[in-house]
Amino acid sequence: MAQAFQFELVSPERLLVSEQVDSVVIPGADGEMTVMASHAPVMTTIKPGVVTVNAVGGKTERYVVFGGFADILPTGCTLLAESAVAVGDIDRADIARRIQEAREDLSDAKDEESRSKAEQFLNQLTTLEGAILPA
Repeated sequence: MAQAFQFELVSPERLLVSEQVDSVVIPGADGEMTVMASHAPVMTTIKPGVVTVNAVGGKTERYVVFGGFADILPTGCTLLAESAVAVGDIDRADIARRIQEAREDLSDAKDEESRSKAEQFLNQLTTLEGAILPA
């Protein structure tokens, strides 16, 4: 049995999760990472994606996050999300609106760096859409 640690998922609107967990999979800026108890201290930015929370007792919950950052310590992990919602509560119209805004940002980009960032964000959103919403 894995050692438990404290995990908190916080959005600007509310605290979504605050509980003891066995592990958490987060969409870090450099790729997905699994956080477990006694993890080395790390701070990472979060890209749009799905956070999988494996609670003590075997219950698994999934949340969609749209950016933010995670502070990982040996005793716990706090993920501060720009926006977060349970996968079961995801709104197809909200995803479509975010994709449309990202497309507009891409077309309005003034330089190569802005264009590259907007394109990357749009790709992350469309990948997320395909992963969580049925066709």
